[in-house]
Amino acid sequence: MSNLFKAEHPFSNYWTHQGGLQEVIGVLPSREQADILLAKFFDAVDPVYPMIHRKSFENDYNHFWSLSPHDRNRADGSLVALFFVMLAMGTQFVDLPSPEQREQTAEFYIGVSASHQALRMFSYLGRPSMRSIQTMVLITYFLMNDNHASDAWAFAGVLQRQAYALGLNRDPSIVNPSATPQEMQQRRKVWQAVFMQDTFLSVIIKLPPTATHTDVRIEDLYEEKDASLEHGATDTAFIRSMWSLASLVQGTICTPRSLDHAICQDSAERARLVAHFQRIYRSLPLPFRTFNETAMCELARRSRRLARQTLFLTSNYYHCLMLIHADEHESLPCDVKATMEAAHEAISSYFLFHTIFDGEAGVWFHFQHRAFSEALIIAELVKNQPPGSNMDPMYLGAKTDILKMVGILQLNSEHDIVARTRVAVLSNYL
Repeated sequence: MSNLFKAEHPFSNYWTHQGGLQEVIGVLPSREQADILLAKFFDAVDPVYPMIHRKSFENDYNHFWSLSPHDRNRADGSLVALFFVMLAMGTQFVDLPSPEQREQTAEFYIGVSASHQALRMFSYLGRPSMRSIQTMVLITYFLMNDNHASDAWAFAGVLQRQAYALGLNRDPSIVNPSATPQEMQQRRKVWQAVFMQDTFLSVIIKLPPTATHTDVRIEDLYEEKDASLEHGATDTAFIRSMWSLASLVQGTICTPRSLDHAICQDSAERARLVAHFQRIYRSLPLPFRTFNETAMCELARRSRRLARQTLFLTSNYYHCLMLIHADEHESLPCDVKATMEAAHEAISSYFLFHTIFDGEAGVWFHFQHRAFSEALIIAELVKNQPPGSNMDPMYLGAKTDILKMVGILQLNSEHDIVARTRVAVLSNYL
């Protein structure tokens, strides 16, 4: 865990002792450049982590740019921090001449550079706020995408304490009954973002989940009818779906794996748990359950936002199902067929994401890491396939999945040491 993946400190120090927030604001790009990066953020990131109320944010953003340079330097530090991390994440998805240039540009905007330094000027450790929590959630995802998984895990621990301190884990109708419905809704959405990030990061690195104490109720998240919020109702359905899945995953997969315990003790328990996951999946609204290449390409043509959400949800669901079927110990063997089927569905969502959204697939750390884990499990099962099964369609399809994953990783292997290492690992099975 300690060397996943970059060893250097993630937050480079560009700042002078007396510079203050004014020094941070001084490195903002032009309004035109900032608009481009924020548009990319709302196109690529916001669909799968819809925790920012866009209309309110745009009001704050436009007001900030309307201020004189003198008044901007007196702005809220947490708002400036949020600006910068959104610019940083937007930069990760912008087409630049080289991946190295994209990484260097993005790191300047976040790596304690702007966003973290603005949080420090805000004294965020002693005064958590909704904006600082949103900023920290995005910083954590940025660090993962930048191959700083260990740093992301550590930073997320501070984030979790901040979320608890702000009371986001509590039912807002109990702890803040005078809040408006929109304020309560926003608190629930931000808590769900913290909860979902913690749960699925725990799945990846097999360490204990921490977003475990809450009385926030999923059924209190209401459909937003504001016509100015594009796909508002769909976002609510996506949040509810991910929330339901994460609630099940946290106790049944994250906790036992973090203690090196079996997920299930016997085949009967496995069958019950699989049935529970399947009930969750069947309860998802369409199009989240419509998953094949033709349907996904058509969905992406109509709504790229909805297509991103469907692929992220599908990937998480089938990855967890694969882990359940692959779990084995003295009293329970691996269910090879079911593991292969779930792994194929999971990795196929990554392939489709790569096909539809091209370079974005290589940016999202957790999506690519899950796909690599799926390919590795498939490769192990192929390696240990029974004699005489070489022409079995299941194993032939599995080998195709491995080759396809290697091909995608090779696209970035020249400049990405993690991709290069993964290519080498999977190639050993071919």
